Amino acid sequence: MNFFTEIKEGLFIAWDAIRANKLRAGLTTLGIIIGIVSVTLMGAAIDGLNRSFRESISTLGADVLYANRIDWFVDNDEDWTKENHRRDITLAQVKAVEKQLTLASAVAPVVETGRSIRYKNRSAGGVTIFGTTEQYLMTAGLEMDEGRFLTAADSAGGRPVCVIGHDVATNLFIRESPIGKKIRIGPRWLEVVGVLEKRGSFMGLVSMDNEAIIPVQQMLMGYWRNPDFEIQVKAVDLAHLEDAKEELRGALRKVRHVAPGAPDDFAINQQEQAIKVFNHLAGTIAAAGLAVTGLSLFVGGIGIMNIMYVSVAERTREIGVRKAIGAKRRTILLQFLMEAASICLLGGLVGLAIVFGLTLLLSHFFRASLSLPVVLVAVLVSLLTGVVSGFLPAWRAARMDPVEALRNE
Repeated sequence: MNFFTEIKEGLFIAWDAIRANKLRAGLTTLGIIIGIVSVTLMGAAIDGLNRSFRESISTLGADVLYANRIDWFVDNDEDWTKENHRRDITLAQVKAVEKQLTLASAVAPVVETGRSIRYKNRSAGGVTIFGTTEQYLMTAGLEMDEGRFLTAADSAGGRPVCVIGHDVATNLFIRESPIGKKIRIGPRWLEVVGVLEKRGSFMGLVSMDNEAIIPVQQMLMGYWRNPDFEIQVKAVDLAHLEDAKEELRGALRKVRHVAPGAPDDFAINQQEQAIKVFNHLAGTIAAAGLAVTGLSLFVGGIGIMNIMYVSVAERTREIGVRKAIGAKRRTILLQFLMEAASICLLGGLVGLAIVFGLTLLLSHFFRASLSLPVVLVAVLVSLLTGVVSGFLPAWRAARMDPVEALRNE
């Protein structure tokens, strides 16, 4: 009897045994179903979180540098306190830096605050107001849905104009175009000259469309006289990003009069930093989550092992007959391993069906996706659990003495 014939015969015997004990097999799979549901849901949530982050972080731009007074990710409170005492970045410094940069395709000063916006009897609260220049269109990677963006004349003269996000336009203007209408942002009236294309939300949590963009001089005159600016610098191309970063560092040190040998009194942030921090955090969450949910699979595996020991004990005489007519140890071992693996596979498939429904439900509340790799891993984990859990009972069956087994009543 060749190996493939043994596999085929073992599968038939395993399925016959499962059909003969449907209730026991069904109850045995409950532990595996719970384990697969737990592990797969965790995997689906982590996969959805990763996808959502990758999509959201792309808005920062891989070729854009962000010069700030404080680093985005500070390791401890002591460093944060030290950085918080740094001097503000002023608009004059931004302009001086811009003149020195040769590897930048766009440079935009950015300062933000929060205000409510009113139009007639409608209002939008908690709107993020950005004060910047016409180059922000490039550094932020924005697209226009209607109208135009700020011009150089708007920025330099501080004209009372603004560009609003998709959510603001939807909330304030019903069945009419926002272009040319005047809205009240905080204490001042500004004319809407453009509406941004819808961008969605960051990680499904913070809307990127509940915003308004105004000329930087308008921000200084009406909202914040001496703000701390962020400098957004878009490199000429991704290949020159590191050179652009060093050029920006040198220009900032010169403009801010940092003494030779002294540490920078500013931070240059970029997309890569956020990705590294997220990957570390996501890895920790995944390891902890899978370790906890993996316990349910362990418990399910113990249940499979106990049931297989019972199955071996009940079929001792059958094992003796098969060995007496020439069945090899390998054949008996494969038979019981396939029975355990089949029970676990059934539990895994039922668990995946449950997870599919739960994922569809959860996707309405946060980003969750049941991808093909997660499904394949769940199936493989089910089979592996069956093989590992059933090995000792199968090994015991394979090593039985046929004479002693035939004496069993």
